[in-house]
Amino acid sequence: MRILIIGAGGVGSSAALIAARRDFYEHIVIGDYDGDRAAALVARIGDDRFSAIQIDASVAQAVAQACREHQITHVLNVVDPRFVMSIFEGAFLAGADYLDTAMSLSSAHPEKPHELTGVKLGDDQFAMADAWEAKGRLALVGIGVEPGMVDVFARYAADHLFSEIDELGVRDASDLVVHGYEFAPSFSIWTVIEECLNPPVIWEKDKGWYTTEPFSGAEVFDFPDGIGPVECVNVEHEEVLLMPRWVDAKKVTFKFGLGDEFIDVLKTLRKLGLDKTEKVKVHNHEVSPRDVVAAVLPDPLTLGDKMSGKTCAGLYVTGKGKDGNPRAVYLYHVCDNEWSMKEYGAQAVVWQTAMNPVVALELLSTGAWSGAGVLGPEALPSEPFLDLLKDGYGQEWKMEERTA
Repeated sequence: MRILIIGAGGVGSSAALIAARRDFYEHIVIGDYDGDRAAALVARIGDDRFSAIQIDASVAQAVAQACREHQITHVLNVVDPRFVMSIFEGAFLAGADYLDTAMSLSSAHPEKPHELTGVKLGDDQFAMADAWEAKGRLALVGIGVEPGMVDVFARYAADHLFSEIDELGVRDASDLVVHGYEFAPSFSIWTVIEECLNPPVIWEKDKGWYTTEPFSGAEVFDFPDGIGPVECVNVEHEEVLLMPRWVDAKKVTFKFGLGDEFIDVLKTLRKLGLDKTEKVKVHNHEVSPRDVVAAVLPDPLTLGDKMSGKTCAGLYVTGKGKDGNPRAVYLYHVCDNEWSMKEYGAQAVVWQTAMNPVVALELLSTGAWSGAGVLGPEALPSEPFLDLLKDGYGQEWKMEERTA
């Protein structure tokens, strides 16, 4: 297995650091638009199984050429979702398998954005599913933590815990604090704006996919490991587009514990037009307002030593257990920033995301996971992933019984 990791930012660097401790591959190439950043990461790792290249991920042919030059078998895309389709197509052209942690971008319904879906997350990728399958190649989409690990939880719940599922509800929150900043997101602000200000998608068995207002559906969810009760709201996320394709449930939702301050900032960015991606002219330069926001905020990669607290990703499942009685469980994983910084020098949010595609790559290398076409994690068996996560990577996922 020869892997090309595209993106040497927070998730990409964490994935490389995690993979450096494993031996399931022959070589890993780190590619980034900033070649020096990729080279610095390789130098930090200090392992001759790693090398660095400069790459323009916005050009499919450039991705394909890099794959061919370095005999790449698997491409891991960990840059922001603007570049999904060019990397996805580049891997396809080169005959390499593909993995990502975020899917192709959505666009709102032109007339009823808060009622009907327009182009959904992942639609552009699923449109090529037959071509990938015909070529015998696998595109494993949404294999971060959310989407990713929680989709594996959905598969596990359907196969082992429930005879009938009422709702698959992704619930995510943290008690992370970034010290020394009034406002400093722990993940890419470009992606956060995309997720939180787009119309959230909900799936119901008798209605299909539909949309609602951003920040709607507020509910207080009690998170484990000392995080406690957090108000969560609807957010657009890939799980809602993935889970119904392979897991039988009456409803699928995603709710995120953002907090009032974060929501107010996002609303202000929208009010001022600073969420827009279309370029505007400033003096003699053309810039995207959203890129400016990302540029003036601190890079999440650099925040780890200024952060404290934990982040929790999980899936709340309700329905009937295997015995036919009502059941409710929360399947989850918690990452403590103090631990991830001490162990890997990586902050908790990006480390928790990066771990999962590395686990998936190892499963693909052994044949424990296999397939062709465009598949989500819930299309594959859950046990190999969860066993390797715990026994191979030392990451304990947990399950709490809740009141049904």
